[in-house]
Amino acid sequence: ALLSPSSGIIDTHALMLAYQGDVEAAGGAVVLRAPVERARIGGDGVEVHAADGTALRAQWLVNAAGLGAQALARATEGFPADRVPPLYMAKGNYFALAGRAPFARLVYPVPEAAGLGVHLTLDLGGQARFGPDVQWIDHEDYAVNAASLGRFYTEIRRYWPQLADGALAPAMPAADFHIEGPAQHGVPGVVQLFGIESPGITASLAIGDHVVAMARQRRAAAGVRVYQRLRSRSMRSCL
Repeated sequence: ALLSPSSGIIDTHALMLAYQGDVEAAGGAVVLRAPVERARIGGDGVEVHAADGTALRAQWLVNAAGLGAQALARATEGFPADRVPPLYMAKGNYFALAGRAPFARLVYPVPEAAGLGVHLTLDLGGQARFGPDVQWIDHEDYAVNAASLGRFYTEIRRYWPQLADGALAPAMPAADFHIEGPAQHGVPGVVQLFGIESPGITASLAIGDHVVAMARQRRAAAGVRVYQRLRSRSMRSCL
């Protein structure tokens, strides 16, 4: 197993409330239950159409729709279809430990293909959860696969041999990066976030900073082009 003394857990609900407060303090709004059906990219920005008929226009569209990101990208008129990656779905099963956990830290085994292995995490209440494994699926399915229980006992006993039979019970699974901006796909005003898995919540501040940097870089480049055009016109008028 790997020792990571600085690893920890966060209150995801409190984090999302803090994000909402930041957005609203900056004059924005968080609108729930308003699915976006399509978008259209034009010369004056991006037009977004919601299912209730609402249409919004913005300079930038950041597609962070999770498992629906590919579908929204394909429903965006003016965005090249060959820049939309295929969707491969995998889920991670979790099992909770019945009783008190004997660990004070998170425990990570050596990572496996496509995942971190069956590791131990502690929730805010101190309960231990083991997982996730990696199960490839062809449709959305959040039910815990009880057939994987035997493998969990085998994997966990590699770093905790004292785990007793019958100590595990199914737990709520965690819903599980490919980030492209105009410099990558060539479409102004659009940033696509594909394949954002469960680490996306703890990396959300860094992802946000990266998206903002993309927008600023594009704006600065546009400003240089405008300056060059104006300077060229000024020089021609002098001649």
